[in-house]
Amino acid sequence: MTPRTALTIAGSDSGGGAGIQADLRTFFAHGVHGLVALTAVTVQNSLGVQGFTEIPADVVTAQIKAVASDMGVNAAKTGMLATAEIIRSVAKTLDEVEVGPFVVDPVAASMTGDPLLREDALEAIRTELFPRATLITPNLDEVRLLTGVSVVDPASQRSAAEALLEFGSQWVLVKGGHMTGTADCVDLLSDGREFISLSGPRYETENTHGGGDTLASAITASLAKGASVPDAVAAGKKFIERCVAEAYPLGAGVGPVSPFWVLNP
Repeated sequence: MTPRTALTIAGSDSGGGAGIQADLRTFFAHGVHGLVALTAVTVQNSLGVQGFTEIPADVVTAQIKAVASDMGVNAAKTGMLATAEIIRSVAKTLDEVEVGPFVVDPVAASMTGDPLLREDALEAIRTELFPRATLITPNLDEVRLLTGVSVVDPASQRSAAEALLEFGSQWVLVKGGHMTGTADCVDLLSDGREFISLSGPRYETENTHGGGDTLASAITASLAKGASVPDAVAAGKKFIERCVAEAYPLGAGVGPVSPFWVLNP
């Protein structure tokens, strides 16, 4: 029986912990066939990114069209999109092909909170991708870069969700993993009418590489199988909680979150 399909439009991580590598292993863990449109090749390891080479925008869009026209895309997500040109090209292509629910993980900040994209690329995310998105999944550093809102408590987390929804996505998930001073990790999901708090344990680990990619791809996999946005997000949060709990050290820096637990649940 042919499984459902999910497309990741993202960069490659040579260390295997994030990017399309994290997306594909998460899709596999959910029983979903992974499709790829590669946007950049990064040179990185557990210590960080040393450089990257972007894929030409026309090659990125050709990959999307190739798989969408032949195999079908039951759901799609973005990760690292590198440049404003790639972002605009991806947005245009999504208007030309049929894909299912579309998740935008706006990879715009490093693990230390430093910007990864120029302002023109951030603006393209706001104006080109967000209005086409079923769900966006920024972390708190990305929220700050995109809206100027610094999230420090539940009230500012709600303000951030409201500000992000003004860019046009159907739903927004404001992730609370980087919020300091909280015993639990609380994410806020909203469509502007509902505000759903999702609380989970906060684990004391330095090994969190690929956590955002893994959560977004877990949500995308559930959407590909027909789940509603609230159900897909709730399932994705439970999945990433277990992945963080099972994270392992690798190299001299930050190790990856691990979906290996599905092999021996």
